[in-house]
Amino acid sequence: MAGAGNDVARERAAADGSAMARSGRPNIILIVSDDHGYGDRGAVSEQAGVVTPALDRIAAEGMTCTDAYVTAPICSPSRAGIISGRYQQRWGGLWFDSAAFPPDDPADAPSLAEALQRQGYRTGYFGKVHYGKEQVGDRACPPHHGFDVTTYGLAGQSMGRLNYLRHSSAAQQQYGEAAQPMAVQPLLTGDEPLEYEGFLTEELGRRARDFIAAEEDQPYFCMIAFNAVHNFCWQLPDEELKRRGLPTYRDWDPDSGTSYGDWYDDAIVPNLPHGRDYYLAQLELMDAEIGNLLDQLDEAGQRENTLVVYLTDNGGSTCNYGDNAPLRGTKYTLWEGGIRVPFLMSWPERIAAGSTRSAVTSSLDLYPTLLAAAGATPEAYRQSDGIDLISDDAGHRDLHWDCGFQWAVRSGDWKLCEVDDGSPNVQHLASYEHAPMGEGLRLTNLAVDVAEQHDLSSQHPEIVEQLTALHRSWRTDVGLPAS
Repeated sequence: MAGAGNDVARERAAADGSAMARSGRPNIILIVSDDHGYGDRGAVSEQAGVVTPALDRIAAEGMTCTDAYVTAPICSPSRAGIISGRYQQRWGGLWFDSAAFPPDDPADAPSLAEALQRQGYRTGYFGKVHYGKEQVGDRACPPHHGFDVTTYGLAGQSMGRLNYLRHSSAAQQQYGEAAQPMAVQPLLTGDEPLEYEGFLTEELGRRARDFIAAEEDQPYFCMIAFNAVHNFCWQLPDEELKRRGLPTYRDWDPDSGTSYGDWYDDAIVPNLPHGRDYYLAQLELMDAEIGNLLDQLDEAGQRENTLVVYLTDNGGSTCNYGDNAPLRGTKYTLWEGGIRVPFLMSWPERIAAGSTRSAVTSSLDLYPTLLAAAGATPEAYRQSDGIDLISDDAGHRDLHWDCGFQWAVRSGDWKLCEVDDGSPNVQHLASYEHAPMGEGLRLTNLAVDVAEQHDLSSQHPEIVEQLTALHRSWRTDVGLPAS
């Protein structure tokens, strides 16, 4: 809306109050990006060209969680932890090959969306779906776990990606063998295919805004899962390439005679020309859509009592030119750069502007936090492994990660990690994704060494023993076999 439309919206909100204001419960917007680097936000980055005014605004109007983690260094299991509020290891979700949507009966363990529906929220999902190898109609698809309005793509059918530009049957036919690795496929709304040719980031933002603007006499939960800034970031609209002086880059074409593996090596660090520029362009354009959402909330008089949360699904992919400074490591790894993420919360009525939370925070906390904000009693989130961030300032004493071939535990300032350097996963990721995992056992004091440069395991064998026992006990608790 613009001009007189803005005035009408403000007058209506002031005179009547929104449905959210009448109910006393906030609207909720949860934004999950893909592979966003910990250090890639304009207000905190030491590198040039990082333009994120909307994310900076969320931080300035709310809270930055500095020590915030996801439950896995890759997307599928991490997203399962977010939607369920529980460690995904409870149903065996360790890595890509075992990742899955929670299999539980929704009557006993509802998804985040189902739980908010029970609190009277209307629900919408827009973006990437990747909990495992879902098929249309599966419980993992948003319309089957609590979302009323949906536009989404099944990234599990396309090597974990959604194409930024092409989502039609005609594009599938054109790409042929390359359609799956290039993530070219129709989107879905409900269970029905949706043909779309255009810039997906803009379309997801537009559909989310339409959902938010619908005048319903109930609060809403809007979840937006951008595919940005996952590779392949050169998939930009022609006008954006021209505006930024960037060349067109080729998607894989098997007719070129180049194998996918050889082509992929040229499409990542350090070989992709202008790789960082493409990445930053996608980040800036995603941020612009977030900014449009915030502007719409302002115009509708909803901003004060809307809880906005932003995080990414795993650590930034340095293979895709993301920057995790000052952290070590990348997506796929249990270095801090693989699991510590940007995590911002804004709710002007309840959260102090410009505040910082240094207590240990987890994506598991979204489930109880959002439900508590919606007015649910603790019984509604009793099964969650998270805590309510609004009422609990202490944070987690312990957090755990386990991918099968690597595991870690953070307890207080201490972090213990073990990597099976003989694992084929370790060797593959180091060579194919340029993601060195480390090796063996390492102990770090994050209070003095957030960049994890010093292994203290030989100096503190008693702490190694304590944290090893702690992790073994956790494995028993979540139902994993004894290690």
